[in-house]
Amino acid sequence: MGGIAMFGGMLVLGFPIYLVLGVTAFFLLAMTGTPMVSVAQKIVDELNSQTLLAVPFFVAAAVFMERGGIASALIEATSTWVGRVRGGLGIVCVLACSIFAAMCGSSVATAMAMGTILVPSMMMLNYDRHFAAGVVGASGTLGILIPPSLAMVVYGVLADESVPRLFLAGIVPGILQAALIGAWVLYYSHRRGYPKVERIPAGDFRRKNLRALPAFAMPAIVLGGIYGGFTTVTEAAALSAVAAIAISMGFYRSIGPSDVLPLLAQAARNSAAIMIIIVMALAFGHYVTESGMAAAVAARMMEWDLQPWHFLVLVNLLLFLLGMFLEVFSVLLIALPVLLPMLDTFGIDPIHFGMIIVINMELALLTPPVGLNLFILSSITKAPLAEVIRGITPFAILLLVLLIVIMAFPQLSLWLPNLLLG
Repeated sequence: MGGIAMFGGMLVLGFPIYLVLGVTAFFLLAMTGTPMVSVAQKIVDELNSQTLLAVPFFVAAAVFMERGGIASALIEATSTWVGRVRGGLGIVCVLACSIFAAMCGSSVATAMAMGTILVPSMMMLNYDRHFAAGVVGASGTLGILIPPSLAMVVYGVLADESVPRLFLAGIVPGILQAALIGAWVLYYSHRRGYPKVERIPAGDFRRKNLRALPAFAMPAIVLGGIYGGFTTVTEAAALSAVAAIAISMGFYRSIGPSDVLPLLAQAARNSAAIMIIIVMALAFGHYVTESGMAAAVAARMMEWDLQPWHFLVLVNLLLFLLGMFLEVFSVLLIALPVLLPMLDTFGIDPIHFGMIIVINMELALLTPPVGLNLFILSSITKAPLAEVIRGITPFAILLLVLLIVIMAFPQLSLWLPNLLLG
C-alpha cells in the first residue's frame, strides 16, 4: 500500500514520470531486500539491446523530415492526386500523414509537420478551424500505427517480441484508420459545402510529383530494407536518419550545414527523454516480476472466471484512463510490466495485444487533459483547447470503433505477419 500511495502521490504532485517510476520501484525493491546491484545489472542487460538503439535514429529522422522540406513536398504531391474532390485538402492530409508516418514513427512529429502547412491552407479555403485541427490531429496519430513506429519498437523490447512482425501487424489497422478518417472527411466536407481546388496543369502535376520522389524513397529505404532482408530494424532506422539529412540538405535545401548540429542536439534531447523513462520503467518492471504482482492479479482474475474479451475490455478501460493523464511512453511503461505476463493466462497473442495497446495510445494523444496532439494543434491554429477538442471528438469516436473492430477480429492484425513471416 505504501508503494501505491507513493506512486499516486507523486503523480498528483506533478513529478516527472521517470522519477515517479524510478523512486517507487527502488523504494519497493529496498523494502523487499532486493540488492540494488542486481537491479542495476538487470537494467543494463535490458538496455544492451540492438533494437532499442533504433529509437534515437528514428527520432533524428523525424526531426530532420519535419524541418527539411520533406513534409511540404509530400503535401504538394498528394494534393495533385486528390485535391479536386470536395474536401480534397482533408484527404490530402490523411494521405500525406500516412506516407509521412511510414518514415518517422512519431505521431507528434507527424501532426506538427503536417499541421504547420495544412491547417493554414485549409483555413484559407474557408474550412472550419475546428475541423482542420481535428483532421490533422487524428491523421497525425497514424505516426505510431503505420510502420515504422517508435511505440512498437518500445513494445517489442519490453514484450520481447519481433519488431518486424509488429510493424507488419500495424499495416492493415493503419489502412483501416486512414479509410475511416477519409470517409468522415468526405461526408463532412459535402455536408458543409467546402470548396474544390481547381485542376492543375499537367506540367505542374509532373513537376510536383517528380520533386516528391526523394521523399517517397524514405519508406522504401526503411521498410524495403527490413523486409527485403538487407537490414535490421536498427540499421534501417540509421539509414532513414542519414537519408533524411541528405535529402533535406542536398535536394530540398531547406536546411544548411549550420542547422545540422542544433537539430541533432534536439533529436538527442528527445531521445534522452524517452530512454530515461525506459530505464526507470525497467526497474519498475523488475519489481513487478520479482514480487509476483502480475501473477497474483492474473490468479485473481481467473478466480472471477473472466473470458479473454472481458480481460481486454478491462485493459482498454485502464489504458483509456491512464491515457487521459499521461503521455504515450509513460502509459506503455507503467502498464506493460503488469499486463504482459497475463497474456498467456488468457491465450492472447502478444502481437495482436500490441496493436490494441498502440490504438489506445493513439486515443491518449487525442484525449484531454494531457493529449499532446491537442496542445500542438491549439498552438498551430491559435484556437482555444475546447475548440480543438470539439474538432477531434468525431475522429476519436472513429478510433474507438477501430479499436473495437481490431479487438474483436485478431486476424486483421495477425494475417499479414503470419502470411509473410510464418
